[in-house]
Amino acid sequence: MQGKKLFLDKEVVRFRLSERVPRHNLYRRLAELVDWSFLYEETRGLYSHTGQPSLDPVVFFKLVLVGRLENLVSDRRLVEHYALRLDILLFLGYEVDEELPWHSTVSRTRQLFPAAVFERLFDHVFAQCVARGLVAGDTQAVDSAPVKANASLEAVLEKQPAGATGPHLAGHEEPAVPAASVLTAPAHQLRQLATGQRRRQGAQTGALGARHEQARLLSNKTHYSLTDPDARISVKPGKARALNYLCSLAVDTARGVISHVQADYADKRDSLHLPRLLTGLQQRLRANELPLRALHADAGYANGPNYARLEAAHITAWIPVFGQYKPEIEGFTYDRRTDSFTCPEGKQLPFQKYDTNQDGGWHKIYWTTCRDCQQCPRKPTCVPKARRKQINRTIYDAAYRRAWQRQQSRRGQRKRRVRQGTVEPVFGSLIHHYGLRRMNVRGLAGAHKTMVLTAVAYNLKKLLKHRPNRQLSLAVALPRPLLAAQIRAWRRNKRPEAPTGAFAKSLPKNGTA
Repeated sequence: MQGKKLFLDKEVVRFRLSERVPRHNLYRRLAELVDWSFLYEETRGLYSHTGQPSLDPVVFFKLVLVGRLENLVSDRRLVEHYALRLDILLFLGYEVDEELPWHSTVSRTRQLFPAAVFERLFDHVFAQCVARGLVAGDTQAVDSAPVKANASLEAVLEKQPAGATGPHLAGHEEPAVPAASVLTAPAHQLRQLATGQRRRQGAQTGALGARHEQARLLSNKTHYSLTDPDARISVKPGKARALNYLCSLAVDTARGVISHVQADYADKRDSLHLPRLLTGLQQRLRANELPLRALHADAGYANGPNYARLEAAHITAWIPVFGQYKPEIEGFTYDRRTDSFTCPEGKQLPFQKYDTNQDGGWHKIYWTTCRDCQQCPRKPTCVPKARRKQINRTIYDAAYRRAWQRQQSRRGQRKRRVRQGTVEPVFGSLIHHYGLRRMNVRGLAGAHKTMVLTAVAYNLKKLLKHRPNRQLSLAVALPRPLLAAQIRAWRRNKRPEAPTGAFAKSLPKNGTA
């Protein structure tokens, strides 16, 4: 007989939510894995002792973590999603007929809590990863990736010189000028940008010399976003320019647990963000009594101060040297004892002074006398236009040289593959599966909170998937071995009494061994 299901939409009198969610459900296991009560003490000072009760801090953090675990960026979609899931309702502690928080309440609570509360949750989960044996701590891999900001590149405005004011209505107070709207770049960098813009406009002409609509050369030195002043214009190879934030990660190479995360401005080099990242990473590892001995990173983190800082902390820097560095100058030999170079003609170039370039980097200058160069037969090919030969070397040349030697070794090649196989898959997971493809908040502080929550969700998944190795041991009771004298006495029938017990059962029935 064919069956047909009829839906009556009747009111159920007896219904218990905990009976409808299986024990192996992810959110049920997650609620039992973490003790969330410490969040009440962390957020107690942010509330008044009077007024209406606010959204439960534990419920808020569970809500935003569900958004990361479900790969949902929008708060509106998040509220619509968990209203349809029984397991998420049980995780939050809400009944089926209970009114749920609004998306605006989630947004306001996110702005209320400082970043320190989010980092405290990250430390709490990281400590559990350490207790489960998921973190070794001695070797960390560092990398960064741009994350799209919640702002449009089409709405950027040009920066104005210091003291300039924009138009405002008569009779109204002049609006506050954002700090990002003021020109602060050095004059030589602005001249370089202007030269590049003129060159770009000269190349954009039609076949008959007719000019097309000129494209703007957008730069952080000349433009800013009024929607999100902290967002920066950046470009990734193979992709168009966009307003981004930079997510910097440190991942433990043992099991791939995230040990540190921070949000940075996207218009600076990765090497400039490493000191702050290293400080936070060392503090967290030291709090869990874990030593840091090696750091893996790509060439974007290579600079002299970073090499010197890591060597001073007794940390081996497996960071490839940037491609423009040359450990040797062709034809010139360096003498460390006298701190001087010798040219192919045997003339000495001693150290003369320290100096800085336009970007503030320190370097050492070596040169010889003008008389030596004027009488040298190699001058037309060595220094055809200058009066004398001059060599500029960074003050961190020794640290660069040691890093370059590590890079050329076979061990250095293996370390490069370890870094690629550790931190890059983590970034792929965070962007494609944990909602880090785009920011749903504005400002550097909000971006940092979002990145910390994403890292917490990733580490929680690591904890849930962890299965400790259980060694199966089996003990077998063997019979007591017979002594040779007992066997001989039994054969000769010289024992005073017949054997009994286990000894008698172990003897052969025919009386032979």
